Amino acid sequence: MAYLIDTDIVINSIKGNTKVNQKIGVYATIPKVISIITFGELLYGAKKSSRRDKNTSIIYRLAEIFPIVGITRSTIEAFTDIKMALDAKGERIEDFDLLIAATALSLNYTLVTNNTKHYKRIAGLQMENWMS
Repeated sequence: MAYLIDTDIVINSIKGNTKVNQKIGVYATIPKVISIITFGELLYGAKKSSRRDKNTSIIYRLAEIFPIVGITRSTIEAFTDIKMALDAKGERIEDFDLLIAATALSLNYTLVTNNTKHYKRIAGLQMENWMS
């Protein structure tokens, strides 16, 4: 078992959310990674913030703690399958979120997110919400 940590969970951890940080501690021995998409979203947020230097250094430090997984061919294949399945039902999820979900599926990782309502439409995606 391994976890792919979604952007919202990382942000809540940085902000000191007790529930999230307890779960990180409880599952300390289980591998945890972030997607290159999450890294990009976090870095963008840090660079546009009023405390750019401080927040950017936090994100770079975070990238030293949690390995960053990239987008692979199997990620894109999963992305395509998910997007086609959702399109067939007339549903839509933003492409970055689909890529995060596709990363979790292609690696067989559990996605840790507070956005379970959003992601529950994706067949086969294992999720945990560390905010609840």
